[in-house]
Amino acid sequence: MTIGVLAKAVGIGVETIRYYQRIGIMSIPERSYGSVRRYAHSSIERLHFIKRAQQLGFTLEEVAHLLHLEDGTHCTEARELAAHKLVAVDQKLNDLHSMREVLAKLIAACGNRRGTKQSCPLIESLTKKVGA
Repeated sequence: MTIGVLAKAVGIGVETIRYYQRIGIMSIPERSYGSVRRYAHSSIERLHFIKRAQQLGFTLEEVAHLLHLEDGTHCTEARELAAHKLVAVDQKLNDLHSMREVLAKLIAACGNRRGTKQSCPLIESLTKKVGA
């Protein structure tokens, strides 16, 4: 299949595939007769792997590392990489929960001052220096 057909099959842009080729996580097939590059079905699977790993929060550098581990003999190393990613996700979740609590309090404070001439607590808190 051509790069355009491949891109459409995976739901990404042609330039994304070319970028993946430039950074080395997708191979560039040889030009066949007529100077057209033809991609194998395995290219679809590789792109699905890349996109799914990104959805799980892996950076393209980490995706490249995972792709080097795909021979089946590096399961422990892949597990460790995923475990580190899980720790990072848990930290982000904690941060998001904290942000949610602060926003909920600010929204409630704004609701209590409706119709008054006092400054908005939300805007006031955003104006203050961080850590103050």
